[in-house]
Amino acid sequence: MNTPKHPADPATATEWPLWEVFVRSKAGLDHKHCGSLHAADAAMAIQMARDVYTRRQEGSSVWVVRSEQIVASDPGDKAMYFDPAEDKVYRHPTFYVLPQAVNHM
Repeated sequence: MNTPKHPADPATATEWPLWEVFVRSKAGLDHKHCGSLHAADAAMAIQMARDVYTRRQEGSSVWVVRSEQIVASDPGDKAMYFDPAEDKVYRHPTFYVLPQAVNHM
């Protein structure tokens, strides 16, 4: 008969922190978020990220960030952060005169 573990049992009372993993496939490209994993520390997170997310040598760089350190905007504040650019006419290129040397733009 299996007896349930006591809540104070260290094996169930603690969990390694969650890390977000970003991989750059080739030099010069952006790092892309590819997943999350649990690890005890940054060195372990890097090693586990390499083992899990770059098994076929598709990566050239790996970043790991503790999930609790990421700060994100609230989707409810979308208008405040991402309001349309139509009301910012100064951002449109219509106010610029391009030189003949760049007429291909």
